[in-house]
Amino acid sequence: MRTILVTGAAGFIGSHLVERLLERGDAVVGLDNFNDYYDPAIKRANVALFESNPCWQLVEGDIRDSNALKEAFAKGEVTDIVHLAARAGVRPSVENPELYSDVNLTGTIRVLEAAREHRIARFVFASSSSVYGGSEAVPFKETDPVSLPESPYAATKRAGELICRAFHHLNADQGVLKDLPCLRFFTVYGPRQRPEMAISKFTDLLLRGEAIPVFGDGSSLRDYTYVTDIVDGILGALDRPTGFDVFNIGGTQPIRLDEMVELVGAAVGVVPNVERHPMQPGDVLVTSADCGHAKAILGYSPKVSFRDGVSLYADWHRKYRA
Repeated sequence: MRTILVTGAAGFIGSHLVERLLERGDAVVGLDNFNDYYDPAIKRANVALFESNPCWQLVEGDIRDSNALKEAFAKGEVTDIVHLAARAGVRPSVENPELYSDVNLTGTIRVLEAAREHRIARFVFASSSSVYGGSEAVPFKETDPVSLPESPYAATKRAGELICRAFHHLNADQGVLKDLPCLRFFTVYGPRQRPEMAISKFTDLLLRGEAIPVFGDGSSLRDYTYVTDIVDGILGALDRPTGFDVFNIGGTQPIRLDEMVELVGAAVGVVPNVERHPMQPGDVLVTSADCGHAKAILGYSPKVSFRDGVSLYADWHRKYRA
């Protein structure tokens, strides 16, 4: 039996990953600090789903805390790590870049150091499509230049990839960190989504009869990816040899912002009332994933269309969130 250490296990993506790992028979050690970026009660409800599973263990602590990492490794013979924990969000990073640098860079180095100390061979790093900045060469390919981030968050994710490359280079010939895939996630949505993210926020506002704030003229494009497809990508990276590599994990069908608003409205049965605002600092006009490399190496192929995914999310939101 493999034992997977998942950082950020109580979060949106993390809880879905833990659920799938446990379902397929892996043991999981989850590490999460339950910070107040959004209501910690949401994250505690996420992990409450696993409390009765004997293959699940939770450590409450921060990835920057060496003692918390020691406690996580003491829970069992950890074989692999999926590092999801990070300070998320483009716009908040503009307001608090120091915090983002500390959590996303110092924290990642601490987890890598712990992995090196415990001679972990496979380490999956969660990166972001934001590393592509304002690129207009679509769809984005892993070989595209990524030297012009548009926000501190994007810069920390690109720096995290480079740090992972350095650790792989220095340790792989000893069998340590020899498989170190960096996964660039494209706008993830679905059940348990963070409440400040667009689809979650818009669904809530529509159900409460309030106006939806739209930044820009509605023409911006996002490559939305349903959370179960993201988990498929992570599992592909966990189960296949990769060396150090970078992979796009996206939905591959970019959607205009105004079309997204219409589809969310249709899913909840409410005609949206839109309030227009200027584009915000750090936002980009388009994200679009070329997932050919992930398909070839990881066997990745997104399955959930945006229309179906929004409908599934709206059903979940009515039942659990509203």
